[in-house]
Amino acid sequence: MAVVFKNLSVWQRAAPWFRGFDGPLAFAVFLLACAGMLTMYSSGFDQGTRFEDHGRNMLLAGFILFVVAQIPPQRLMSLAVPLYLIGVTLLIAVAVFGVTKKGARRWLNVGITIQPSEILKIAVPLMLAWWFQKREGQLRPLDFVVAALLLVVPIALIVRQPDLGTAILVLSAGLSIIFFAGLSWKLILPPLLLGVLGVALLIGFEPQLCAEGMRWPVLHDYQQQRICTLLDPTRDPLGKGFHIIQGMIAIGSGGFWGKGFMQGTQTHLEFIPERTTDFIFAAFSEEFGLFGNLLLITAFVLLILRGLNIALEAPTLFSRLLAGSITLIFFTYAFVNMGMVSGILPVVGVPLPFVSYGGTAMVTLGMGLGILMSIAKSKRLVQS
Repeated sequence: MAVVFKNLSVWQRAAPWFRGFDGPLAFAVFLLACAGMLTMYSSGFDQGTRFEDHGRNMLLAGFILFVVAQIPPQRLMSLAVPLYLIGVTLLIAVAVFGVTKKGARRWLNVGITIQPSEILKIAVPLMLAWWFQKREGQLRPLDFVVAALLLVVPIALIVRQPDLGTAILVLSAGLSIIFFAGLSWKLILPPLLLGVLGVALLIGFEPQLCAEGMRWPVLHDYQQQRICTLLDPTRDPLGKGFHIIQGMIAIGSGGFWGKGFMQGTQTHLEFIPERTTDFIFAAFSEEFGLFGNLLLITAFVLLILRGLNIALEAPTLFSRLLAGSITLIFFTYAFVNMGMVSGILPVVGVPLPFVSYGGTAMVTLGMGLGILMSIAKSKRLVQS
């Protein structure tokens, strides 16, 4: 047996580790990673080692993807409760003695500075999928109430930091699992209709609601300013509205074909704020135009459709719920980022997956992809 093993090539020895990896999913991520590296090289031209650091973060995410993909879904389910409890405990620790930067208390110093809210992007879907798996076949309305409480606790702690971007991502992940678990449309439609009515009233009474000195209940001042800026960015073109205005100028100036790689004037003259992180889509649009945007969106659509297909074919309820939720996290990332840069959503701190710079977010994305790969592999093993 040892002699046979020695005669195997390196690829033959490594093949079992890669068997079952989902090719279409990996291809979609590869396209997005290429777009990210190209845009980072151009937009980070004057920011030292940002391009190299982005490449390193990509490699780290790939390593995490590979490791997590080796963990079977049954093992992931056993990690759900401990990971959720650790995440909530760390959020409480942040509220008590966290590190404050730029007016927000989001970080914890444990020898290194970490952002515990990132853990909940994976821990909440795991916990809710575990809960509904345990209740499979005997779901009652009370079980949805418990699921809602499991979601509200971390959301409340994250909003308190405040970190609206992460709260939106965790909320969307949790709500998607509750929906996929079988929540009735009778309970979904009323909040949706109230939300649409609220937006309509906000637009109609925008001059009065956004008048100087007007204070809104519940929301922080900066959150109120973001909404008012979205409705009318020209209200403060050199201040609060600067991000949205410059983002829209960059997107529009790219035209159909774009200005060309390394030729973006808005990018290279530094008019685009946060051009390597939250507003990297504006830099990409300027240089690659509408044509490049269509290719980028196509790659995201491939990723999302493949993720949903993996969810549909997953062998257990836990796997189906988890795969569907993680896929919709990727959708929410992309939709919110492109929406805020294009001026159709308020500006929040949400990066563009695999394109924006950021180590912590890249680790979370790698974990999410690894879980999808693990579920895809388990499906193939069950079929074989």
